[in-house]
Amino acid sequence: MSPESRPRLSLGLRGSTALFVAVAVVVIVLIAFPPYRVFFLISVLIGIVIAGGLALWHKWRPIKDEDVENKRPLGLS
Repeated sequence: MSPESRPRLSLGLRGSTALFVAVAVVVIVLIAFPPYRVFFLISVLIGIVIAGGLALWHKWRPIKDEDVENKRPLGLS
């Protein structure tokens, strides 16, 4: 069977329902597989450090209008 003829799986979850399902899946995986807890914790810490670094970078060096070359890439006015 070719990939085009296979039925596409779609759950139709949107918004806060999808967020709740995603959080529930992560919690279930972390409870079911304890070694993943360390990996998850390290990943979250790395994400927080990178997000904090980017926030400080953009606070101290804000983007100016002259830094942006093409302000209207689609040519819309």
